[in-house]
Amino acid sequence: MALPATIPSITGRTKGFFVPASARQYSTLLSLLLIAPLLALLAFGFLYPVGRLIAGSFFNPHFTLAQYGRLMDEPLYLHVLWRTIEVAFVVALLAFLLGYPVAYAMAKLKGRWAAIVAACVLIPLWTSVLVRSYAWIVLLQRNGIINNALTDAGLISEPLRLLYTPGAVTLAMTHVLLPFMILPIYGALRSIPDELPKAARNLGADSARVFLNVVLPLSLPGVFAGALMTFILALGFYVTPALVGGARTLMMATLIGQQTTELLDWPFAGALSLVLLGATILLVVVFRKAFSLNRGFEGGN
Repeated sequence: MALPATIPSITGRTKGFFVPASARQYSTLLSLLLIAPLLALLAFGFLYPVGRLIAGSFFNPHFTLAQYGRLMDEPLYLHVLWRTIEVAFVVALLAFLLGYPVAYAMAKLKGRWAAIVAACVLIPLWTSVLVRSYAWIVLLQRNGIINNALTDAGLISEPLRLLYTPGAVTLAMTHVLLPFMILPIYGALRSIPDELPKAARNLGADSARVFLNVVLPLSLPGVFAGALMTFILALGFYVTPALVGGARTLMMATLIGQQTTELLDWPFAGALSLVLLGATILLVVVFRKAFSLNRGFEGGN
């Protein structure tokens, strides 16, 4: 029976500017309309203010590189940049070492235990970063829980200086950013077919060799995504270093915040922002190149 002339064939291509050619394909104009709100939000909420801030570092009111010369002349600013990169790298490394076993457990456990582990990972994401940072102040301050416990146990005679140190900043940032490492690794581990580890065991490989030669290489895309996300977030982290680190553990985000809110030196803040952005892009390229050399990472092919 022939289809009516007014009803397009299901298997044929339909006509019309807004009508898709298939169930998985949209016209160009419809695709642009769908992403237009996101593009507008990105342009006015990110590109425009960042562009104005960076442009102000070059034109004040005429073209000049004085702000960047000031940055190079003062060793303090380069030292803060290096400290920021170092802390971000250590945070990403600690998050990987602590997060990979948790992600592996989430991927292997079933039933009630899987739900408990998933809740322990997801519930911190529902808590404000400010609250979690203040919790570390309660733990690490001179009269905090840790110092009081050590004093009551007779292990120390006077409180230790735990707060406002690089170690406190690294520990608190690792705790806050840990879910961003766990979830991508969990997704990569869940995508590994169960037949591959079973086949490796049938060929005589023990559990360690199965993990090192099969599971770990195939999970590297998740490791790359988690490490990259954690590293970038750590580079621009503001709240936790400002509260837990204080003035003695100054990082780039805190320094930029001081220039804009306290000193009102917007041109120099723009120069610092551009340097941090350039360092971030360079390190992301290095990260991607390093992981793409591994056969298990398909994103670099």
